[in-house]
Amino acid sequence: MRTILPKAITFWAFSILNCSVLFAQITESDGDITYKKVFVETDNFGASYLDTLEKAYPAARPDTLKFSILNDLAYYWHSRNLNKAMEFTKEGLHLTKASKDSVWEGRFQITEAAILLRMEKLNAAERVLESARCKVEEKDLAHLNTQLGYVYERRGKLGKAADYALESLRLGEKLNDNRAKAMAYSDLSNLFWKQSKFKTGLEYGLKSLELYEERGINDLDYDFTLFVVANNYLALAEYEQALNYFQHAIAIGERYGFYNNLSDVYILLVDTYAYLNEFEKADEAGVNALKYAELLDNNFLLMRSWSAIGKLKNMEGQYTKAVECLEKSITIATEDFGDAFFLSQAYEALGKAHAGNHQYKEAYAAFAQYDKFKADVFTAEADKRTSQLRTEFDVASKEDRIQSQEELIYKQQTTQKLTVVILALLLLLLLLSYKAIQNKFKVNKILQKQNEEKEFLLKEIHHRVKNNLEIVSSLLSLQAARIDDEDVLKTMRESQHRVQSMGMIHQKLYTGKNLAAVEMKGYFEQLGEYVVDAFGANEKVQLEVAMETLELDVDMAIPIGLIVNELFTNSLKYAFPNGRKGKIKISLKEVEQILQLDVMDDGIGKWGDDVAHGTGFGTQLVELLTKQLDGKMVLNVSQGTAVSIQFQLHKAA
Repeated sequence: MRTILPKAITFWAFSILNCSVLFAQITESDGDITYKKVFVETDNFGASYLDTLEKAYPAARPDTLKFSILNDLAYYWHSRNLNKAMEFTKEGLHLTKASKDSVWEGRFQITEAAILLRMEKLNAAERVLESARCKVEEKDLAHLNTQLGYVYERRGKLGKAADYALESLRLGEKLNDNRAKAMAYSDLSNLFWKQSKFKTGLEYGLKSLELYEERGINDLDYDFTLFVVANNYLALAEYEQALNYFQHAIAIGERYGFYNNLSDVYILLVDTYAYLNEFEKADEAGVNALKYAELLDNNFLLMRSWSAIGKLKNMEGQYTKAVECLEKSITIATEDFGDAFFLSQAYEALGKAHAGNHQYKEAYAAFAQYDKFKADVFTAEADKRTSQLRTEFDVASKEDRIQSQEELIYKQQTTQKLTVVILALLLLLLLLSYKAIQNKFKVNKILQKQNEEKEFLLKEIHHRVKNNLEIVSSLLSLQAARIDDEDVLKTMRESQHRVQSMGMIHQKLYTGKNLAAVEMKGYFEQLGEYVVDAFGANEKVQLEVAMETLELDVDMAIPIGLIVNELFTNSLKYAFPNGRKGKIKISLKEVEQILQLDVMDDGIGKWGDDVAHGTGFGTQLVELLTKQLDGKMVLNVSQGTAVSIQFQLHKAA
């Protein structure tokens, strides 16, 4: 079961803010008026929308646009002031006759009939509607039938009223007009309520609300349907549900100024609060019911308002006051009143009031009138017709279900056939996929074997290059053993170190997992241990490789290795004389596509002049390799010696 209260609260909040959208239905550009039809294309406006329409329609062009605005103006004024609504309707009829537009003349006649109906001129309303039938388009007939249904409902001919509601429903289904269908269900809900078939009335009322809410427009008929649903809940003694729907109806009615619906709602709120023993709220609701009925100048609503107040006074035990209110109600209902249903209620309440005052003769007379009017309304014919109507709907629903089931079976059969076809295609696809995978597996196996062979060959190449470099290193060592000149011997050893540093690169390549790149941290540690050992400085110099794991390709690793070898060798040769102990720190890191190499020692810092001026081969080699890698070198000898070189990383490619 839906809860309507949150919607009502939201609607109240929106209504407070509606001042910014009062003119959303009319826009003007370069003198041309555009009209978003109220309660069809938009409900985004407030209670002053009728003033907006009244100002806009005289200048509207073409005539069809003017007629559309004027007809809406006339029709919705009938929810506030019947006489003013009739003035606009007469003007519309005059203009349409002058322009010989019979379709719009017929539409204004439907509006005229709606006003006459609420002026208690039922016969005149019926004549006007029958005249309009041959003028309007098919899409207008549902609205016309709705008004005719109201005429017969007010006459107490509920069966005939139900026929017109059914015809509106058929038209709505034919034209796929949800608004027409929703109004038909709403009328049926109200008729079943009058026949005391409240559960059925509630069923159709909720179905009507569902269709209205799919439209997403809060209009006069949606507001009335909220009232009808609440009325059925009230009759079923579900007071909280009834109050929720009544409050939502009030929110819409007050936003758009639907005085007729507001009076209807407050009349029923009198009963609701009386049943809940909240008599102060019931009295307040009675005052509001009278207020809106008087604003509308509608005797039908005035009669029902006084009748509701009279029934309230009965429940409060104020029988004299009840008699006064109920007699006023009956007096307002003139001989042309026609609605035996509400007259029967008034006379029933009057009989109870007289009985409460021990005026049994008057009570008997009132109850006699009640029986008479009740018999007019609850006739066997009307009950039979509404029962037939229910049967027709049940049959139609069953036929719809059968049709839906047939469509479902057809869809299932189609789905099964499609499933078989799809499964066959999937099976074929699987077979093809299996064959393709099998072929790919064979190709991959061949490629893997080729890759393994190439990897083996590449490792073998690096291994042999490393072995050849070791042979060169060994030859240099043997040659150095035969040299007595200290300077030449030093040069030979430095060359041996350089060859060894390159050999280590190739060793890293063929022993590592990646044949294309060298892990530099491990390489620096291995190179440093070798050079320190070669100089016999294990006891006095501590090596620190302060960096994260970093891989470089061989084209960049070899020159950087040679640079580090030269710088490390210079530190060992010059930074720690006379057995001085110290530390050498090496780091290599990547910062935004830049490689930064730092080699620092905490020695005496005196070998820097030689490096700066490039007096030796090692210094020249460092400078040459730095330029080769598009690098830039910075020397600092303030605290030991620190050499910082930056390279463009793309040089590794």
